[in-house]
Amino acid sequence: MKIKEIEAKVPLYKHKKKGLPYDYDLNIYRGCSHGCVYCYGRKSHKYLDSDNFEGDIFVKINIAEKLDEYLTNNHLKNNIINLGGVCDSYQEIENKYRLMPEVLKVLIKHKQPTIITTKSAFIKKDLALIEELSNSAEYVNTALTITNVKKSVTNILEAGASLPEDRFEALKMLKGRSMYTALHFMPILPYFSDDEDSLETIVKWASEAEVDYMLSGMLYLTKNIKPRYYKFLSEYYPEYLDQYKKLYKNGGADKTYKSTIHKKLAELRKKYNVNNSYAKFLPNK
Repeated sequence: MKIKEIEAKVPLYKHKKKGLPYDYDLNIYRGCSHGCVYCYGRKSHKYLDSDNFEGDIFVKINIAEKLDEYLTNNHLKNNIINLGGVCDSYQEIENKYRLMPEVLKVLIKHKQPTIITTKSAFIKKDLALIEELSNSAEYVNTALTITNVKKSVTNILEAGASLPEDRFEALKMLKGRSMYTALHFMPILPYFSDDEDSLETIVKWASEAEVDYMLSGMLYLTKNIKPRYYKFLSEYYPEYLDQYKKLYKNGGADKTYKSTIHKKLAELRKKYNVNNSYAKFLPNK
């Protein structure tokens, strides 16, 4: 892994797309060592003259200072900032740089509504600060993304991320700390996380962690992601390659297949009393 320290000029990216539950993205790192084969964030690396999203990690060493400056000069308390939308804030390098505590202190200072999403159990180290933020800001939401429950698959498909059980344990620790909590079951991976046992385990985990809601979404293979994903299948799971080509004639999976999976999930959510909507928890603007 190559690490390059850089200075951020603008700490936040304002979204133009409507319908998102947040207004701004904050990424304290560029690049991500999780190595998720299906990751959509790789294309953002071209602006840094790099094609190695997992191996070239850019560290915004002044991100907390710039964020404090920006929030001081711009009233954003009616807006929600999302952390970890493209590059996970709790990836491996955070063990060394520990930028998140400083960022959280700035968010606490400004009582800033915040969403934090991660695939790392390392978030546990900042629970006290996240709880402090949730006690000061109008809205704080923390989500763990779990795409499957199989260690063997995670070790290949998300090689740098925490194991599923570790994420689940971290998710359970978030409950009772003032903030809203969520399990993001996305993307759902055909032939890896769509079997009956996996689906039920995921929903059961959401129930046991007492999350406020659980979101799910099917794997989408854009023209940028599909070649890499198919190469992964060819190397590790060649038995699934033809099935994927039948399912993904376009970017999205076959409609009948998606309908079947979502119907099963709906039945399981009802069985375990798991909510699938975040809208009712959002603050009124």
